[in-house]
Amino acid sequence: MTLNVTASADPYMMFSCTESPLQPLLFGIPDKYMILVLPVFAYWSLSLFFYALDEGGYLSKYKLHTPAEFLKRNRVSMRHVIQDVLIQHLFQTILGAILAWQEPEIYTGCESRNILAWALWLRHCFVRALPLMPFIGIDGTQLVKQLSITMPLVNSGTSLAPTKPEMLAASLIYWIVVPAFQYLLATFFVDTWQYFIHRAMHTHPWLYRTFHVRHHRLYVPYAFGALYNHPLEGFLEDIVGSLLAFKTAGMSVRQGMWFFTFSTVKTVDDHSGFRLPWDPLQFITDNNAFYHDIHHQSWGMKVWR
Repeated sequence: MTLNVTASADPYMMFSCTESPLQPLLFGIPDKYMILVLPVFAYWSLSLFFYALDEGGYLSKYKLHTPAEFLKRNRVSMRHVIQDVLIQHLFQTILGAILAWQEPEIYTGCESRNILAWALWLRHCFVRALPLMPFIGIDGTQLVKQLSITMPLVNSGTSLAPTKPEMLAASLIYWIVVPAFQYLLATFFVDTWQYFIHRAMHTHPWLYRTFHVRHHRLYVPYAFGALYNHPLEGFLEDIVGSLLAFKTAGMSVRQGMWFFTFSTVKTVDDHSGFRLPWDPLQFITDNNAFYHDIHHQSWGMKVWR
């Protein structure tokens, strides 16, 4: 198959750009520090919201337990729960601040060149696929004519300006596909990480009695107790797992702000003790407040004694 080729100038010359520091998203606080603030703020504000519902007797028909059960069955006071969560947040903030201090300045302004790189990658993939198209009954030459794409010579040493369809596809990849994949990868990573650590805590007697039993002093879960853990367990399962997920997915700091905040909101909601019918987080997965409540009951735990 032979294609007619026309050479042109390097398309990167079409997208000269000047980078400038990325402006903070919220309240003038740099994103690399806001990423520390938002999850903590989300934890306590959402916990206070559920606490206000509980204390005021609002939406009580959606509560999974009565106030009497809360007072009778839990084996730790709310004061101690809040104290331990504050300790975990302190560790989390100190470690995050050290890492944030080492983060380089974030710049913006050259997104068009990044999109162009994806467009040229799509062009390269298309060129590589042309020899294979006859095997599936597609005339590559005719397809090129229909798409009005001028194909570069393999060894010409030149690049051609991308077409509008290529730039549109590249924009979708850059702004939607890649970030969505990063969020899914980070979620899969942290969920898998926490699953196996949590499973180990329930299948090995020493680990359960030494560390995880503290979390299960709450037979009637409530929002403030979502991160009530042994400090070492909280550090390994929550803090380290989330940081590794963030780095593995290659997220930007701004993406991390939403990822960490959403993760925090989800875990507080799961331990809220409320099964609200209009709460979307209760329907994303079966791992919700009702599931967590069963898990916290003595008959719902799977653990060696």
